Amino acid sequence: MADQTAARVTLRYPDRIPVDDEVELRLVAEGDEVEIFRFTDANRAYLRQWLPWVDATLSAVDTRGFVERSLEQVRVLDGFQTRILYRGEFAGMIGYLYHDWKNLRTEMGYWLREDLQGRGVMTRAAKALTDFALANLGLNRVEIRAATDNRRSRAVPERLGFVQEGVLREAAWLNDRFIDLVVYARLRDDPAPPTGPRSL
Repeated sequence: MADQTAARVTLRYPDRIPVDDEVELRLVAEGDEVEIFRFTDANRAYLRQWLPWVDATLSAVDTRGFVERSLEQVRVLDGFQTRILYRGEFAGMIGYLYHDWKNLRTEMGYWLREDLQGRGVMTRAAKALTDFALANLGLNRVEIRAATDNRRSRAVPERLGFVQEGVLREAAWLNDRFIDLVVYARLRDDPAPPTGPRSL
């Protein structure tokens, strides 16, 4: 554990994480709220099915709060948020919700523009952040939680070899009702996932 503490003293999150020739991740920075809000607003009806914060995000000022929280995350080494770029254009968001350094685990959250579904963008982004957490940050466990009915979101961890560990009953409040969440996890020593066709 002392080694982990020493590593965090010198840890610096990267400004960008190249994924492949089409996808890259860029750390959220000052001024990104305008672009993030524009695509949030354009995909509002689609995103609000699964994301509880969408209805309260009514302007770039609201998104500015998200950017400020993201910058604070980086400052205290408690995870980070990135913009997903697909062929140089904004595609969505992915990041670590927190870093539990004591137990060497983290949880990922993400969303993708509706018009870019089915191209493997999110699967590639999530694989990059899973690998980064386990290899570069020295974490042992990466979790993803998704609504039981959100098949597209659930397909990402399933495609990446995450193990479905259980269902948290009525664990989240969404659109005036409780929903169940499926918990997936990938451990550092788990076998690498098989490669397959692209989607999401």
